[in-house]
Amino acid sequence: MSLWLDMLGAEIRYVDTKNFGTIRIAEAGRGHPETIIFQHGLNGHLEAYAKNIVPLSKDFHVVAFDYVGHGLSSKPVRQYTPMMLAEQLGELMDALGIEKAHLSGESLGGWVSGHFAAANPHRVGRLMLNTAGGIPIVTEKGKQDLQTFIGLNKRNIDNTPTYDSVQARMHWLMHPNNRHLVDAELVDLRLGVYLRPESRAVLPKLNEIIEHHDDYLLPLEKLPEGTLFLWTHDNPIHDTESVKAAHARVPGSILHFMTGDAAHWPQYEAIEEFNALATKFFKTGTVE
Repeated sequence: MSLWLDMLGAEIRYVDTKNFGTIRIAEAGRGHPETIIFQHGLNGHLEAYAKNIVPLSKDFHVVAFDYVGHGLSSKPVRQYTPMMLAEQLGELMDALGIEKAHLSGESLGGWVSGHFAAANPHRVGRLMLNTAGGIPIVTEKGKQDLQTFIGLNKRNIDNTPTYDSVQARMHWLMHPNNRHLVDAELVDLRLGVYLRPESRAVLPKLNEIIEHHDDYLLPLEKLPEGTLFLWTHDNPIHDTESVKAAHARVPGSILHFMTGDAAHWPQYEAIEEFNALATKFFKTGTVE
């Protein structure tokens, strides 16, 4: 099924922010009292949540968006950090008139969500860190995975991106049983974003975020009670042992592993399980 059929019923529009230019968003379920904001990973875009926006809009006001520097949002060439992107999240919420929201982010999106929640606890309802970056990497395999990921990114930065280089980057996100999900539409969408001149200019700056991973670690002890670490047993870089160590440092947090085949993109790989779990968590604060 096409991504655009998945998002039938969502509104795609552009929102002006005070300091971060124009931000592309997908929105559904306006009128519901509680909002979920979904946030994508490094070099990604809002279509990472194409399978979740409309289903969850039955119960929530749902927003997904492209970070500044990503997707079809503005792309100023400047230093990018998770903390800067957390500031952008706050400005987007202001522009949308959202005082408080539930947050769910995968990879960089979870990293940014955690920084935002630590700095602005009054603006966050429930926090889901979905295979998030920014936690200490405690295994040698995880550290090697990080170098592999940096190398895959560099293929699309140091050279002109190709279908094969983008496909390889996206295969890395998926469980081996889910590589078929990286179809021509998904690859061509990301390749089209990467080949835009403004993207080519900013991609090296984005890659510096992961190259300086340990300089931007989450302040785990400041995350809110009830934070959900939603993980998979096949997540690269921030692996099982790393998330167990991070969970132990967040009082009152929840650690839950997906049961379906999934690696770094559980919201796209195990759709029904993710949507049911997200609905329950954001309604009740529990997953069991």
